[in-house]
Amino acid sequence: MQDRDWWLGAALSGALVVMAGAFGAHALEGQLDPRMVAAFETGVRYQAWHTLALLTVLAWRATVPLAGQRLAMGLWAAGILLFSGSLYVMALTGVSGLGLITPFGGVLLIAGWLALAGAVLWAPRA
Repeated sequence: MQDRDWWLGAALSGALVVMAGAFGAHALEGQLDPRMVAAFETGVRYQAWHTLALLTVLAWRATVPLAGQRLAMGLWAAGILLFSGSLYVMALTGVSGLGLITPFGGVLLIAGWLALAGAVLWAPRA
C-alpha cells in the first residue's frame, strides 16, 4: 500500500485528537486555569483540522500523486507536533516557556498549505 506510514500516522493522530479532546473536556475543566484549558483546546482543534487535511491529501494522492503533496504532509506533521504538542505540554505542565515553540509550529502549518498550493500550481494541467 502506497503511503502506508502516512495513513498509519494520520489514523493515530485522529485517535489522539479524540482522546485529547475527551481528556480536555472531562479531566481538565476546573483543574487548570481557563487560559490553559483554552490553549489545550486550541491544540486539539488545530490537530484535528490538520489530521483531516492529511487524510484528504492521502486520498487525493491515491488518484493524482503530485510531488508537493508529501512535502505538505510532512510540514503539517511537524507543525502538529510543534504547535499542538507544545500547547498540550504547556497546559499540562504549566511550563510557559514552551509557548516559544508554538509559533514555529504555526509557521510549519502555514508552510504546508503553501506547499500544497505550489503542488497544485506546478502540476501539469490535464
